[in-house]
Amino acid sequence: MTQARANAWQQLADQPRATLAELFAADPARVDWLATRFDLSDDAEQPAGMLLDWSKTHLTRDLVAGFEALAEASDFVEMRRRLFAGEVVNPTENRAAEHSALRGVGKDTSVEEAAALRQRMGLLVDAIHDGALGDVRHLIHIGIGGSALGPAVAIDALSRDLELVDVHVVANIDGVALEDAFAACDPETTLIAVASKTFTTIETMTNAASALKWLADNGVEDPYGRVIALTAYPEKAVEWGVDETRVLPFAESVGGRYSLWSSIGFPIAVSIGWEEFESMLAGAAAVDRHFRDTDGIDNLPLRAAMADLYYSRLMGCETRAVFAYDQRLALLPSYLQQLEMESNGKSVTAEGEAVDGHTAPITWGGVGTDAQHAVFQLLHQGTHIVPIDFIASIAPGDLQDPAHHRILLMNCFAQGAALMAGKHSDDPARAYPGDRPSATILVDDLDPATLGALIAFHEHRTFCNAVLMGINPFDQFGVELGKEIAKKIEGGAEDFDASTDALLKAAGLG
Repeated sequence: MTQARANAWQQLADQPRATLAELFAADPARVDWLATRFDLSDDAEQPAGMLLDWSKTHLTRDLVAGFEALAEASDFVEMRRRLFAGEVVNPTENRAAEHSALRGVGKDTSVEEAAALRQRMGLLVDAIHDGALGDVRHLIHIGIGGSALGPAVAIDALSRDLELVDVHVVANIDGVALEDAFAACDPETTLIAVASKTFTTIETMTNAASALKWLADNGVEDPYGRVIALTAYPEKAVEWGVDETRVLPFAESVGGRYSLWSSIGFPIAVSIGWEEFESMLAGAAAVDRHFRDTDGIDNLPLRAAMADLYYSRLMGCETRAVFAYDQRLALLPSYLQQLEMESNGKSVTAEGEAVDGHTAPITWGGVGTDAQHAVFQLLHQGTHIVPIDFIASIAPGDLQDPAHHRILLMNCFAQGAALMAGKHSDDPARAYPGDRPSATILVDDLDPATLGALIAFHEHRTFCNAVLMGINPFDQFGVELGKEIAKKIEGGAEDFDASTDALLKAAGLG
């Protein structure tokens, strides 16, 4: 760590601390500068965008100034420039990270290449919807990690209103996951999408082979003719048996957990339509431009990262919770869990030195109001301080009595208020300490553009956290060791630790 960064961290650590109640009392304009509206449309009659309210965090103007100094010491502006310029920001693998180029914001040549690949995908998606590939009613999308979570969160959020094709996302190697998809689909009207960056991922390729067998066993004459391949290595897909006209490539500089904007988003477009998928990319691009062109506290992802690091680095909070008060976003906590923990769950800096504090907190969460009757006991009265993000939509996602949505929103806002205010009681069991932080993202409606903006906001928030911590968010070597040992077991290797040997023997594997 440079001396400038060490000094910035020390100045932050030396800042006095006040309660949330004290902060609101001392600064009547607190909401004005910590709650910001981000617009995706300038139509006053039909607003589209979201309100991001960080006023119930412990950020102060002095802390913000300290984090801005840390950003300068961390060369944040230069790292951001490199990100959008398509230069190396992943030093361990000597790669760029060009997910924003997929949305039209980035290096010109990368944007042009992405647009050409997107056009190719769009033609195939339109052909499917127009019946050129026959009667297609179902798609089984097979991937793992970001290749599955990205499509799953978008389809679950958007397909209720927009579904054109019934899509089932399968990630788990457990055959039950495949059988559930098979049970919901007619093999005569089903396509298979195989998503693998290298087209060698063992879980994905094993599931893909079983899906082809299911088609053949059910009378489909040309199972390979039903496969769409989504990969950065198209030649591998062709070798496997996919017709080259059904291979949708994406750039190798796109990491799995940032890939839903590429051809990995094919099942999203098949599910909700090409125009809606492009709207999702446009919403993300609006956040890209904001992040690229805005500095300091006005930069919304950077503001969120300031609060994140205040709690994880300076207050020792080991977890961060996300609660979506919208059933359509039930998968968002899981998506963010992978995005944040796989990106920033590191113990060395980008230079390979040991870090000097916590990196990524453990991201977890659930869906309100279910979670209120499960985990909120700990959040209100437990000994752990857990910063929380609440996410909700002003417009409902249902056609039920409006009382449903009104009660949902009232509960969302009430939880944030209660966590902050607490409640005194002479009975300790009924006392609430309060002063517990939360942030709220309130969208006007959960449409494709807004979902795109919401996901892009969290991508850039993750990048900001990484830069201020001095780590590389774009590699993920931590997932490899377990895979290597699994391959050794499959190859018949012996002499593991006594516990593993006993488990293998008990399961009939050793």
